[in-house]
Amino acid sequence: MRLRPYIPSHDFDAIKNWVTDERTNAMWSANHAPYPLEKTAFDRFLADMYEKHGDCPFVAATDDGTVVGFICCGVNNETNEAMLAFVIIDPEQRGKDFGKEMIKLAAKYCFEILKADAVQLNVFSVNERARKCYESAGFTERRITPDAFAFKDEKWDRCNMVFKK
Repeated sequence: MRLRPYIPSHDFDAIKNWVTDERTNAMWSANHAPYPLEKTAFDRFLADMYEKHGDCPFVAATDDGTVVGFICCGVNNETNEAMLAFVIIDPEQRGKDFGKEMIKLAAKYCFEILKADAVQLNVFSVNERARKCYESAGFTERRITPDAFAFKDEKWDRCNMVFKK
């Protein structure tokens, strides 16, 4: 697997159908990304995330070039902690360790290229499958923020996880 920069003209069509409903969009992006995904709005969203947080989008591709995942990476220069965000794996490719491999590659990028001291991410506690994936990649729970996000009549806790060298 390789991690490479997201190229809208190449990659958008591969990922646009991974977010299939409003709940999935909320779980993936905390409703920061537009739903349904449309190219112009998604490009604007990514540009905004770069301006606000320095997040750079990447895709994970198999050795034959098939795009199987998407992730954003950025670093907080004050704390020297990197942040992984907007992590998603093609639903047809889940359960094949692509998520774990993508997270490990992103963490390696954060340590080796961004020179971060630690890598963090947030996941909603209701997203147990993602949380287990992050744990298998070496992340540990740092703190829980109860009722951090509301989706319709649900309240979701946010779990902040961290990986240190």
